[in-house]
Amino acid sequence: MQRYDLRHLHDDFYGRMLEIIDETNEGEVSIFMFEIGDFTAVQKSADVIREAGYTLMNSLKFNETDWTIVVKKVKGERE
Repeated sequence: MQRYDLRHLHDDFYGRMLEIIDETNEGEVSIFMFEIGDFTAVQKSADVIREAGYTLMNSLKFNETDWTIVVKKVKGERE
């Protein structure tokens, strides 16, 4: 399990998040921290993970300005 701080990318972290997941081993868990702003990034990050076929394990508010998601590189069931 590794933690990645993507706050410095502001609202442009989705591509980098997917690059990191693609580079990890199958079954590995990654924790990503990003800025929430108006909360749009929270739903969009969940959608990006789901559309890529990975498993979103947890999503929670870290503090007043940051959000954390936990992603497992296991292809999820597509709807």
